[in-house]
Amino acid sequence: MEHDYWRIFSRMPRKVTVGDITVRDGFQHEERFISTEAKIFYAQEMILAGARELEITNLGNPKNMPQFKDAEQVLRAVRSDGFRQRCARAGVPYESVVMTTVTIREPAVDVAIELRQRGIGPDRILMMVSTDPEHHYANSGTTLAQYWREAERCIRKARDAGIKVCGTVSTIWGSPISGATRLEDAVEFARRWFSIGAHDVEHADHDGSANAADVYRYFSMVLDAMPQPQAHLCHLHETKRIASSSVLAALQAGICRYEATLGGLGGQPANFLDDCPVRGTGDYYYKDPRYVGLICMEDLLVQLDELGIDTGYNVDRVLWLGGQMERTIGRRLRSEAVINGRAEKRGNPRFARPGLRTLVSEEGEQPGQLLPADWPATANLPEPWGPAAW
Repeated sequence: MEHDYWRIFSRMPRKVTVGDITVRDGFQHEERFISTEAKIFYAQEMILAGARELEITNLGNPKNMPQFKDAEQVLRAVRSDGFRQRCARAGVPYESVVMTTVTIREPAVDVAIELRQRGIGPDRILMMVSTDPEHHYANSGTTLAQYWREAERCIRKARDAGIKVCGTVSTIWGSPISGATRLEDAVEFARRWFSIGAHDVEHADHDGSANAADVYRYFSMVLDAMPQPQAHLCHLHETKRIASSSVLAALQAGICRYEATLGGLGGQPANFLDDCPVRGTGDYYYKDPRYVGLICMEDLLVQLDELGIDTGYNVDRVLWLGGQMERTIGRRLRSEAVINGRAEKRGNPRFARPGLRTLVSEEGEQPGQLLPADWPATANLPEPWGPAAW
């Protein structure tokens, strides 16, 4: 019988890319304006800690999401000569970092192109469809047919400007509005994105509907239909404390690109900011918006590290940044690893109880002896054994 995990799941990657989307998706759910300085700090520090794919901001109308009214300032800071020099001194290849902005509608795409022409724009933009027409309308204000036409037009103009386009497929595993959805529809939507020229596709669970079995099934279907792992990105939300099992299922299916946020921050765009209601995307889908979010970056990196999968991150630095994020947000966030750290493979001798060496010597045993000396080296199971013998 085969016991080698990597042979059982032959598609499972040994190296993955984990995009940091804290500054955009993480902060969009906060009902307090996060300072421009904090956004710049975390974007830059996550790059220095190993992030090579980041969502920086949302270029949509700031009247709807005023959390991102400082979009240009944040972009200017991460594009600055000063930060490029910091990266060079730290040995970080700045040109390998892909900066993404969310541009749900065409006016935002036009803003991205204009910023790109000024030297501070994104390398990549993100547009989005949902397989549920109701959820799609809540996000974009269009029918799906209207949006596909708009996306096709935007991809052409973005490519002409040297900007990659990521097409998102949402409500893959269910919709908070219409309920159950079909995986086959999501696979077809991914194919549609590539057919109109998208660079890559983000496969998204935006309300924590996914479960491990369906995640494995879906991504196996995706890679059978479109067998380029680098073209696909897994985006999961955490609402029931089961998303780590869905990550493992996606890994087993062969997905090598993921997204996460510090502290598991994020969720539906806030409909209240500071002391004033704002539009966002309407009423929250959750009973309590404090207990929702995305995959937690700190815990995901520890999970991958302990599986022996290379992420390219300085995990200890990210754990420190996660602790700082709790101070920035002003509350305990969702990372367990920030508190408990990584598994200590070298052990913690300070916790050893006194007296064992003395007892071993008194019993005439050898240091490290695990079994009575007169027992055989390998256990022999009797017949019958276990429950059958009782």
